[in-house]
Amino acid sequence: MKRYFAALSTSLLIVASVWAQENSTPVEPMDQTPVFRVKVISRSTKAVNYRHRGGSTTVDFKGTSLMPEAGGHAKVEGKEGRLAISAELTHMPPATKFGGQYLTYVLWAITPEGRPVNLGEVVPNNDGKSKLDVTSDLQAFGLVVTAEPYFSVTRPSELVVVENIIRQETKGFEQPIDAKFDMLESGEYTIDISADQLPSSKAAPNTPLDLLEARNAVAIAKAAGAQQYAADSLSKAEDSLTRAEGYLQRKQGRTPIGTVARAATQTAEDARILTLQKREEERVAAEKRAMQEAQEKAEADAKAAAEAEAKAKAQAEEDARQRARAEADRQAAEKAQAEALAQQQQAQAEAEKARMAAEEAERQKQEAIRQKEEMRARLLRQLNQVLDTRDTDRGLVVSMPDVLFDPGQYTLKSAARERLARISGIVLAYPDLKLQIEGYTDSIGSDEFNQRLSEKRAATVRDYLVDNGVSINNAFARGLGKANPIADNSTSAGRKLNRRVEMIVSGDVIGDVVGTQAESQSVTPPGPAATTQPQPAPPPQ
Repeated sequence: MKRYFAALSTSLLIVASVWAQENSTPVEPMDQTPVFRVKVISRSTKAVNYRHRGGSTTVDFKGTSLMPEAGGHAKVEGKEGRLAISAELTHMPPATKFGGQYLTYVLWAITPEGRPVNLGEVVPNNDGKSKLDVTSDLQAFGLVVTAEPYFSVTRPSELVVVENIIRQETKGFEQPIDAKFDMLESGEYTIDISADQLPSSKAAPNTPLDLLEARNAVAIAKAAGAQQYAADSLSKAEDSLTRAEGYLQRKQGRTPIGTVARAATQTAEDARILTLQKREEERVAAEKRAMQEAQEKAEADAKAAAEAEAKAKAQAEEDARQRARAEADRQAAEKAQAEALAQQQQAQAEAEKARMAAEEAERQKQEAIRQKEEMRARLLRQLNQVLDTRDTDRGLVVSMPDVLFDPGQYTLKSAARERLARISGIVLAYPDLKLQIEGYTDSIGSDEFNQRLSEKRAATVRDYLVDNGVSINNAFARGLGKANPIADNSTSAGRKLNRRVEMIVSGDVIGDVVGTQAESQSVTPPGPAATTQPQPAPPPQ
């Protein structure tokens, strides 16, 4: 029996566009650098937990007060392991109506936990119509469209122009959106506040949109400081942009220009994000240094005060002894009593100092443990957003299921490469982490084939991470064949679970280190092992 659920209006925390236009505050330029601001503002919208493999359903699109004439609908169809979204939008004027820095539109899915996911670029035709067919691994989400400076942005801007409207007959379960997430104010993607300084404002009228986005993305990344913090990524983006400009001059056509221009845009956005991350790391490091210096000064002051007190006390005792010697016969008993009392006080003072020193040492030890535990928990949450991760005695174990590889092969599927790229971005923020990558198979096939396949899958994962910036000195790969099964190999479901690659993330920075035993195991080096396909053996792993 079909059940229809009207999704409830919930507090989706995205930016109220009208508020931003009427109440924006001017910001002073800051030494030729862009102003980066993040603001959390609430907005009301609706979301649906769509039925898994439950056929198709439809939600409508409605323009916000920024674009009330806009409309459309989206067909959402549940398929094996994903949702297919076919969105159609109408009455969409060019994004430049909101300012020179806005060149395009982006369709977003917002999860109930407040996580935004860029589903793709919305490019209206001359009639203001646009159609976008995408898939998503999300299950529950609301749909909104924002005006953006380029297609590869990673967080939505405050200019929400379209949001989904749930029909009475929309099929799915109600899912509240009640978590806060960060939104970017309009100053995020401008240079020195003035949008007319962006390259797109000076471009020829017939310049392709993809190339305009690439020019702006590279300029914004430079203004953010990518030349200092992400020079390699910025250089790749500039190379792609140069190729696109050459294609335009030689009139190579829309496809080659768009291909390299979009690559430049995406790489420039990666460089900008990496720059912001490294700036934050510098700020945290500076705070730690300041705290350490303050602690050292306090300890030095305390030591000087203790030495002065000890010197004064010693002088007082010497004066007392001199007076005692002058009256030795008459005050012999009093002298002995005074000396005994002085020694007792000194012993008590030294005992108290020793006790306080021990307490301080224990406090520092517990603080270090707490900081490692917090970092470990934060890293666990970050990894869990990409792949299933659990906390074990060996470290944080990130599990890659068999479906991320082609059957019987060790080549990575596109979904696997995307997730590993995100994993590498997380790991790069923790330079001291160690990665032990272990490949496993089920028990079907020969031991030799299983061992070789498990080694090559592990090596492929390790090499991909290294290619994405992870230090080769911190990543180790080994294959364990059919060893250490986590499920019953007598069933297909159990064998599927046993075919996996596990990444053990550890290190002293999160409270543990990959042991010498793990590092001394057979490790497959990067190189030719990841370029030759193994001979297939029935049945496929």
